[in-house]
Amino acid sequence: MGASGGEGRAEKMLESQEYDCPYCGEPGEVVLDLSGGDQDYFEDCAVCCRPIRFGLHTDGEAWNLEVRREDD
Repeated sequence: MGASGGEGRAEKMLESQEYDCPYCGEPGEVVLDLSGGDQDYFEDCAVCCRPIRFGLHTDGEAWNLEVRREDD
């Protein structure tokens, strides 16, 4: 398989996950890059602008996302 085989693998490394803002409860969606391994980062809620802490735990295939308030 040529380059398309590699592209298929790259696409599988991205997952989207729905979540609810831990402050205002507004639903949102985040795209996760599983190729980077475990990650801990912040993004602001699009509605209330408060910082949401995302904790991604992955082995590159199976993954778990924790969504928390900044002060948790």
